[in-house]
Amino acid sequence: MKTLMIGIISTMSLFLSVNAKSNDMEENGLNQKEKSLVSISSFTAQGKIEELKSALNEGLDAGLTLNEINEELVQLYAYCGFPKSLNGIGAFMETVKERKKKGITDEQGKEIVMNDDVKDKYEQGREVLEELTKMPQSKPAPGFGEFSPRIDAFLKEHLFADIFASDVLTYRQRELITIATLASTPGAESQLGSHIFMGMNVGVTEKQLNDLFSIIENTVGKNEAENGRNMLKGIKARRGN
Repeated sequence: MKTLMIGIISTMSLFLSVNAKSNDMEENGLNQKEKSLVSISSFTAQGKIEELKSALNEGLDAGLTLNEINEELVQLYAYCGFPKSLNGIGAFMETVKERKKKGITDEQGKEIVMNDDVKDKYEQGREVLEELTKMPQSKPAPGFGEFSPRIDAFLKEHLFADIFASDVLTYRQRELITIATLASTPGAESQLGSHIFMGMNVGVTEKQLNDLFSIIENTVGKNEAENGRNMLKGIKARRGN
């Protein structure tokens, strides 16, 4: 009888544990690695180097790999420019050097591999953008793509092919990075709205976006965070969820 009771209790404990983990997955916001990706992006976009170094240390301590952070900082040049991206990489180099002096060895992570065998880079980027937007993408892009074909080509062939096609970071992680960068950048409201929409398409939840804007409130300011939250409300209403 005692053995039977122990078995029943063990089974119930396992059942409750599985359910608890399932509920946590549904209810939880950003994990510590994701919070670090957001902070790193925000500080890089603003050029706040000392704050960035702290965020880089926190990210590495949370388990982000060297290649994941390198890939993040490379992606950021497309959204906040080469100078800030290069300054961010410089700060990262210093941070890693200082950690090595302290005897800290960080994981290199998944190798960054470029796929240069694609016959049509534009088509590759166009397909990635279709997956992010869940909408057909015409060639060229209406409006700006017709007016400036070169920027349309750079957008498809480089940003969404060369950069987004690398699987060191997932689309979901890349959208968190992009949203954080745009939320930290004055005058990027239109792009921010587009990427909030894309982020939700690839699995970023409302709770996680609100967590992101709470971080933005600390790294940038209340107005920028409220702007993001208001955009999220509008996008939710248009999506009907």
